[in-house]
Amino acid sequence: MKFTEDTARKQRLLTLDELPPGMKARVVSLATGTRALRRLAEMGLTPGTTVEVLMDYGGPILVKVRGAVIAIGRGMARKILVEPV
Repeated sequence: MKFTEDTARKQRLLTLDELPPGMKARVVSLATGTRALRRLAEMGLTPGTTVEVLMDYGGPILVKVRGAVIAIGRGMARKILVEPV
């Protein structure tokens, strides 16, 4: 298998629940249904947006998005694909 920049990028992708507190990332995609996708967009979580995990103690994850702090359930966070920046 040939190693390409695209392959390297794919290896760096994480779900939001895997991102450690204090780390920033760019939202790459949202693997959710239409209703959840709309709700996430209303909260400012859209592809290309930079997010920062503030707290992750096993329950909902506190995330800073566009200057606002929001809580995202762990199940939903597993559906948000991010790339660390």
